[in-house]
Amino acid sequence: MQKLFRWASKWWPGLIPLAVMWGFAAWNNTLPVEADLSARSSAALKGTVLDKTRIAVDGRDVSLVADAFSEEGRRDAVMAVETVPGVRLVDDRTRLVPEAKPFVWNAERDVVRVTLSGSAPLPSIKGRLTEAARKEVGGVEVADQMGLARGAPPRFEAAAMLLLDQIGKLKDGKITITDTKVNLSGMARDLGGREAIAAALKNLPEGFSIAANDVKAPPYIFQAYKDPVAATVTLTGYVPDNAIHAAIATSAARKFFTEKVVDNLKASIGAPGSFNTAVIAALGALSRLSTGTLVVSDREVKLSGDALYEGAANDIRAGLGKDFPKTWQYKPEITVKPAAGPVDGTVCQQLFTDLLAKGKIRFAPKRADIDPDSAAILDHLIETALRCPNTNVEVAGHTDADGEDGFNRALSEKRAQAVIDYLVKAGLPASRFTAVGHGSTQPVAGNDTDEGKVQNRRIEFLVR
Repeated sequence: MQKLFRWASKWWPGLIPLAVMWGFAAWNNTLPVEADLSARSSAALKGTVLDKTRIAVDGRDVSLVADAFSEEGRRDAVMAVETVPGVRLVDDRTRLVPEAKPFVWNAERDVVRVTLSGSAPLPSIKGRLTEAARKEVGGVEVADQMGLARGAPPRFEAAAMLLLDQIGKLKDGKITITDTKVNLSGMARDLGGREAIAAALKNLPEGFSIAANDVKAPPYIFQAYKDPVAATVTLTGYVPDNAIHAAIATSAARKFFTEKVVDNLKASIGAPGSFNTAVIAALGALSRLSTGTLVVSDREVKLSGDALYEGAANDIRAGLGKDFPKTWQYKPEITVKPAAGPVDGTVCQQLFTDLLAKGKIRFAPKRADIDPDSAAILDHLIETALRCPNTNVEVAGHTDADGEDGFNRALSEKRAQAVIDYLVKAGLPASRFTAVGHGSTQPVAGNDTDEGKVQNRRIEFLVR
């Protein structure tokens, strides 16, 4: 017995390295098998729709963890792995993605980003929605906060894509799909945007409907800026159509302003009622200012700037709203331009001549009633008369050759007197002015053309 024990004690330590070598060989052979099964199991799942997929292989047993989007999809995934050659057992740890009731999806836009939230039915749809949003609002950040859920209505992706086409038309706002009901709110980016969105919503997929559309139009803005240094009047903003555009531009250039009119107006829908009437009246008030800004925002008129003298400022403030519709509001912010220094008679005459060369005092046909649109030129003449208080001025009226000489002479004198009455009403002494009517006896152009007749119908200021 002792001999056997001594013999055994000599060989059994040799079993230890044999066991280690056997274990290493077995492990070394198992690794390639497990890696191969893992790769082939992953390949088998390429045709399935899963999320958060993980595969673990232990020998020839495969553990499958994944989120599926339908019971059928879950079963197909497990079966695909079970049929992989070499797989002995599949440990099914798949589960269904939670169902959203109701199924809600949102697209919200603010100043800096577009945020997509709520639920998307599949990872591929989630990616396509995010990419579509980036394309629609190029350069704006798109934040993807969407989760995945079951329960989307049929044709959800088509509806969401159509609504994402509208997000670019919003300055800010929110679009929501709740099951098959669509809600929109916010402010359109441009005039006409609200109408364009409403038109697009008529093409929603079958089964979807509008629960609420509270998209507002941006303010309808018209602006005019009078710059005495550049001698320009710049028109910007919107007008309802080409006809009104032409009427406003023509009134500005031919009736109100002697300065160059820079026309940057664009036609767009959304103008309030009586837009044309109110804007032309406001431009007439602006023309009486030395420098000024006119802003028409929907039905509100803001006029700010410097009148040429105190009486004109009071007159503009009092009369601004008289020509506006009753539903309109107006805010005059009129100050008075600092008085210019006095000048002598020679300079005064040159100033009068220059003013009347640029603009005309107009009257009603065959009458001595001064056209209200002549207020701007009269204000400038009054400002000049205030600068030379020690001079006397002859106001001379002239007509064209149409009509009888006696009538024309009387009409021309009445028109000259009407101008003096306007100056006196503004605060100038009546004793400084004398009315003279020359009729058609002193033409400056031929009376055989309409253009010549227009030049002959005039008022002159002569310093005496």
